[in-house]
Amino acid sequence: MQSLTINIKNEALVEKVIWLLDHFKNDGLEIISKEDIEDLKLLSATRNEESISFEEYLKNDN
Repeated sequence: MQSLTINIKNEALVEKVIWLLDHFKNDGLEIISKEDIEDLKLLSATRNEESISFEEYLKNDN
């Protein structure tokens, strides 16, 4: 998979570019915002962390 980053300052141009790229979704194009990628990286980093049950969390809430 190849990734491409496009930085656009003009909001009207952003809408036009997204409109154009949407036409390639059926061909396998995936559009992800940079903000979404950062959120996914943070979420992925938590997958290896130890977790506790919600009931255990409530017991130790005080």
